[in-house]
Amino acid sequence: MDTSVFTITPMSNSIALDAGETYEGEIIVANPANSTKDFHYKVEISSYGVIGEDYLVDFLTETERSQISKWITIDNPTGVIAPNGTAKVHYKLVVPEDAPAGGQYAAFLVSSDNDETASDTVSIKNVFEMASILYAKINGTLVHDGELIDVSVPGFVVSPPIQVTSSYTNNGNVHEVARIALEVRSIFSADKIYPKEGDSGVIDEVIMPGTSRLVTRDINGISALGIYDVVQTVNYMGESQSVHQTVVVCPIWFMALLLVTVVAIITSIVFSVKRHRRKKNVI
Repeated sequence: MDTSVFTITPMSNSIALDAGETYEGEIIVANPANSTKDFHYKVEISSYGVIGEDYLVDFLTETERSQISKWITIDNPTGVIAPNGTAKVHYKLVVPEDAPAGGQYAAFLVSSDNDETASDTVSIKNVFEMASILYAKINGTLVHDGELIDVSVPGFVVSPPIQVTSSYTNNGNVHEVARIALEVRSIFSADKIYPKEGDSGVIDEVIMPGTSRLVTRDINGISALGIYDVVQTVNYMGESQSVHQTVVVCPIWFMALLLVTVVAIITSIVFSVKRHRRKKNVI
């Protein structure tokens, strides 16, 4: 069975619409060049939401913020793509005249449409990870109400990666965007570890309405023993906060070895002092 993985673009799309407006768009499904089989695809529309501050995706629960999934029709929801080929999947979105202002969210889910003859098609795994998310804003009375709660960089970790966090709330009726910039340098060499050349080191994270979110980023590519200069800067809803932290990465075995060495040195000094005192008393 061919185990190539298809791709879809865009992975997300943000749009602003008026009540009563019609919008047409498309997603592109691609069968990779290393595939040797045709890919029989199927595209479905579902609601989109999140669960908990870690933002586990939820494609099943319908809410007032996922009604947009009922406003969308897909022109060509199934088809066949040859190796190294693509298909444009067109869709039409008609916003009702009485649509409430605020955010509306849906997901285009792509899967294989040929399960019975899977041996002749591309094997698709983790289909939900390939969802294309639609973030829509229905114009009207938009409520922007949220807070940047915390920006955190640890001062000490026992093993890579270094994990930095930031947390947010959004009490409004539309999604907001947190812009997070990260820079990491080695204290000893001053070499920039992150971002790499050509990379801005800035990512945008969507904060859904009526939620709290904890964003975690892992800093990889660092040694198991070292000292690093880490700067994390966050901009959210007009507020900016930056944390500049020296981070020590030290494994437990090294700390244990260091402790044993220190104890041995102290013990040696104590015994040396005692011997020296005994010699004085004898004299």
